[in-house]
Amino acid sequence: MALQILLNITLAFLWVLIVSDLSLGSLVLGYLIGIFPVYIIRDFLPGRFYLIRVYYSLKLIFVFAIELIKANYDLTKIIVSPKIDIHPGFFAYPCDLEEEWEITLLSALISLTPGTVIVAISDDYSTIYIHGINALDVDAEISLIKNRFEKLIEEVSRP
Repeated sequence: MALQILLNITLAFLWVLIVSDLSLGSLVLGYLIGIFPVYIIRDFLPGRFYLIRVYYSLKLIFVFAIELIKANYDLTKIIVSPKIDIHPGFFAYPCDLEEEWEITLLSALISLTPGTVIVAISDDYSTIYIHGINALDVDAEISLIKNRFEKLIEEVSRP
């Protein structure tokens, strides 16, 4: 991926030299034009086309923002209700991610979502122990994390 980005930036600077216009607009236009040659030779470069990874990264940020807003709304409803009806509890989340940075990112996303916090991670990184403010339906929570966060992290990290 880094090689593809470096090649695209080099093509952008070559564009600036060709048109003899050292402006930000010309550099951006050269970068956008440079995307096409990099895409054409992507099979000869290592890894996937880098804009695919950028797309999945932006999608992960968007999904996290949506989940953050939902969790804040749910937590606010719990706080302002006259009768607090929560069922806190611990549950074990079976993690399929393999790289340490992937597990760290997943742990951060879970902990940053209000109402959940990571308590521990097993030594082999296969299980993450989570405390949730509402642990009535553990299977639904596990399914949500797997289908939302873990799936997108795998898409971002796939070579």
